Amino acid sequence: MLYKLFTVYTKWLIVIRNNIFSMDDVMKKIRIGTRGSRLALAQARQVQEALQSAYPDHEIELVAIKTTGDKIMDAPLPKIGDKGLFTKEIEKELIAGTIDLAVHSLKDMPTELPAGLMIGAVTRRLDPRDVFISKQGKSLGSLRHGDTVATGSLRRKAQLMAFNPGLTVIDIRGNVETRLTKMKSDPRIQGIILAGAGIERLGMTEAVTEIVPEEIIIPAVGQAALAVEIREHDPLTQELVAVLDHWESRIAVSCERVFLSKLGGGCQVPIAGLARLSDDKLTLTGLVASLDGGEIYRGSLSDGITNFSELGKNLAQKLLDAGAGKILDKIYENI
Repeated sequence: MLYKLFTVYTKWLIVIRNNIFSMDDVMKKIRIGTRGSRLALAQARQVQEALQSAYPDHEIELVAIKTTGDKIMDAPLPKIGDKGLFTKEIEKELIAGTIDLAVHSLKDMPTELPAGLMIGAVTRRLDPRDVFISKQGKSLGSLRHGDTVATGSLRRKAQLMAFNPGLTVIDIRGNVETRLTKMKSDPRIQGIILAGAGIERLGMTEAVTEIVPEEIIIPAVGQAALAVEIREHDPLTQELVAVLDHWESRIAVSCERVFLSKLGGGCQVPIAGLARLSDDKLTLTGLVASLDGGEIYRGSLSDGITNFSELGKNLAQKLLDAGAGKILDKIYENI
C-alpha cells in the first residue's frame, strides 16, 4: 500500500516538474511585437531592456510589424479610419500566438481592446505635454497672423486655432524625422507640434523650441505612456510583465481612457484628457472642441485615486451636459 502511494506521489511530482519545466522553456524566448518606426523600436527596446534586466536568462527579441497607419502615409489619419490604425495588425499576431506581447504608444490604443487581449502593464509615464519645434526658434505666442504650423492631430489643430485663430494649421504625416524634414523643406511652415515624450525617447530634445503649456494644448489621452498588451488567459506572460507596471501611471491613464470611452472619441474627434496624481488625489482635465476650434468645452474634476473610473465618467458627463454633446453629434454625423 505504501509502495503504491509512493509510486503515485512520485508520478505526480514528475508530472508537476515536467509541466513547470515545459512552461519555463516556453517563456525562455519572449517575442515582442512592435511597429517598425525608429520611435516605436526605441520604445520597444526600453521594454526589452527592462525585461532582460529582470530575466537575464531569457532570450528577448523584437518583431517589427507594419500597421495600417504605417502603410497609408499620404492621407490625414481621420480620413483613413479610426480604431486600431497603429495596433490592429500587431494584435492579430498576438492573438495568433506568433508574438508573446506587444508594445504600443498608449495614445494609439482604442479604449475597447479585441476579445482575449488586455493591457498587462503601463510603463512609467514621461512628461505628457506636446512640444513646439520652430524653424526659426520662435515661440508659439510670437507667431503672427497667417503663420503656418503643421500637425497630424485634430486635437492639436483645434486647440491651436482656439489659441490663435489667425494661424494657418496644415496636416503633416510621417515619423518624427520625416516631419522635421518636411518642416525644413517647406517654406510655408514655421513650426510643428509633436509629443514631447517621443522626442525624448529619440534623444532629440535639443530640437525642441518650447514645451507647450497645458493651458494652450491639453495632451492626448494616454500620451507619454507605453502599454504592454498581452493575451488575457496567459498567466505566465502576465506575471512576466508585472515588473514593468507603474501603478501611478496606470491609474492616471485608466482614468483618461474612461473619460474618452464615455465620450466615444478617437482620432477623428478633437478630444483631450490628462489626469495627474498628487498624494491620494487624482485631478482630471479634459476638453472637447469643434474641428475649427471655434467651440471649446473644457473642465476639471478631482477625486480619490480609487474612484478613477467614476472621475472619468463624471467629467465626460459634465462636458456633455455643458454642450459638448452637440459638437460630437455633428462630427459623428459626418464621419
